[in-house]
Amino acid sequence: MQSRGDTGKGVVKVRSWAEFKRLVESFKPKAIVYNIEQNGLSSKRELTNLRLILPAGPAYYVFLDFAEGERLKETGIQLRRDAKGNRYLDEEDVVNFLRQQFKRDDMLICSYWTI
Repeated sequence: MQSRGDTGKGVVKVRSWAEFKRLVESFKPKAIVYNIEQNGLSSKRELTNLRLILPAGPAYYVFLDFAEGERLKETGIQLRRDAKGNRYLDEEDVVNFLRQQFKRDDMLICSYWTI
């Protein structure tokens, strides 16, 4: 994985939500891909992570957001609780949040698993 400053092709890790938003507004991509992940190895015992992938320009830009309390740390997306009290991220909440942030009806927002 390359750092943000590397201009070569490949995967570039984006370190903040503000930077990811700037890249989306700059590249005006046709799609954003998301993946809701469960991380059993988290040192903070937070299981739910969100991975956003921006396939644009010379690279795939990847942003990771992690749970902190009842929300994701960077985006602030609210976590839900299932019947057993386990926290999880709802796909509809992710899609609605991204649509609200980017206000583009022409941009496809899809799960990594539906590609």
